[in-house]
Amino acid sequence: MAKTGNMGDRSTDREFEEEEKRARQLESKAEKLHKEANGYAKSLREMMAAQVRIANTLELLYDESTPIGPEGQRYKDAVTKMESQARDEVDASYRTSVLEPIGRYYAYFPEINEAIRRRNKKYLEYDHAKSKVRKLVERPSQDSSKLPQAEHEANVARDMYEAMNAQLTSELPKVIDSRVAYLDPSFEAVVKSQLSFAQDASNTLEGLRQFFPPEPQGYELAEQADGILQQMRELTICGLA
Repeated sequence: MAKTGNMGDRSTDREFEEEEKRARQLESKAEKLHKEANGYAKSLREMMAAQVRIANTLELLYDESTPIGPEGQRYKDAVTKMESQARDEVDASYRTSVLEPIGRYYAYFPEINEAIRRRNKKYLEYDHAKSKVRKLVERPSQDSSKLPQAEHEANVARDMYEAMNAQLTSELPKVIDSRVAYLDPSFEAVVKSQLSFAQDASNTLEGLRQFFPPEPQGYELAEQADGILQQMRELTICGLA
């Protein structure tokens, strides 16, 4: 009975509970990172597709009598090329260097949760064995072999629980501490992917600058727009109502 006397104190492990809490918090953050990383890739694809749709819609405003100018066609060609490159190069690179590593990292947490579940099950088995011993001590059985057998079962349950508890208490901090070394390359890849995309887009659109007049000042653009609208108001059709 000497081994089972202090079971109540040893079965509650505050150190494990603290590490489990940290692991749960890390899982929540990993889930959010996985979601946001996928959201970024989706937003990038949607933005590129929107640029192509803008170019196509602008082209619809012209017809055979007033065809879209060469600069408009060049813009359409440029954004179509950018969309294709983003899909074939940037998106593929981002998926390989960011999405897949983060996805594998997040997918590891169900294994951790399963290990914690097994540890908790061993704790319940241990607690049940202690209760059985306690009842036999308080109300001895006529069968004198029951108490020694119960004590043996309790000791076995204790050893299995404490071994699993010690392993998790030791390894959970290692999992948590490894997050920086694992995720740093993906963070670097995110930055490089954004830089590459921005540079390619800038270079492509910069090539169109020569086909457009110098950018007007804000007030000049407003005056130009107001002048065209005034000409429209002066048309006879505007007075038919």
